[in-house]
Amino acid sequence: MALSQTQVIQSLAEALAWFEKELGWGVAPAELNHLTGRIGELYAAMITRGQMALETNQRGYDVISADNERISVKTVTSSVHVSFNPKTFDQVDRVMVLRVNVDDEDGVSVETLLDCSAFEFLENYGKDSGKHVFGTSTGSRPKQSLENLQVSDEAIWGDHLVRQFENGTIQVLISGNLQQMAKPHLREIAADIGVDLLNSNSRPKNTRQLGADIIKVLQVKAEKRSSI
Repeated sequence: MALSQTQVIQSLAEALAWFEKELGWGVAPAELNHLTGRIGELYAAMITRGQMALETNQRGYDVISADNERISVKTVTSSVHVSFNPKTFDQVDRVMVLRVNVDDEDGVSVETLLDCSAFEFLENYGKDSGKHVFGTSTGSRPKQSLENLQVSDEAIWGDHLVRQFENGTIQVLISGNLQQMAKPHLREIAADIGVDLLNSNSRPKNTRQLGADIIKVLQVKAEKRSSI
C-alpha cells in the first residue's frame, strides 16, 4: 500500500518518538537495530519523496524514490562500518548510509553519512570479505564555526547570558565569559526559575530544548518586571 508524504512524515515522527521512549526505559541505542533501520528507511522515503519497498527485507533495496531509483538504505548508531551484499547490488540504483545520533546537545537526530549512486559507490569504496563496505567515520564532517550564524534569541539571569543561535545551538556566558559546558549552568537556572528538566516523553531535555525553554521563561519574567 502506497503512503502519502504526510503519512511517511507522520510514521517517521512516531518511530523517532518510540526510539526516545526506548532510550528512556534504559535500552541502549545499539540494541534498537530494527527500529533504527525503520527510521532510516522512512527518512530516506521522506527526503526522496519515495515509497517503502513492497516487501519487508526486499531483495537488494529498501526504498523507491519519486525518480524511480531503487535505494539501499543502511542505518547505524555506533557501528563503524556497513556492508552491502554484492549478490544483489545490481538491483540498486542509489545508496544511502544514515546515522541516528543520540547526544546531550541535539537529542535524537538523523545524519546523512553517504548519499550517492550505486556506480559512484563501486568506484569509491572497495570490497572486504566479499562485501561492499563503507566505513561510517568516512562520512563525518567537521562542524563550522558559529561566527557566521545569527543569534535568534537570548535572555539574562543574574550574570548569566543564555543565547540561542539560528541553528538551535545554546551558549551560556557568565560575566561575558563563554562556558564550555552549557548544560550544568542551564540546570542551575532551570531549578531557580521552575523550568522542568524532562520533556513530554519523560526524558531529560537536551541542551537545545532546555535552553530554549529557559529563554522563553526568562523573557516572560523580564516583560512582567518592565510592565510594573
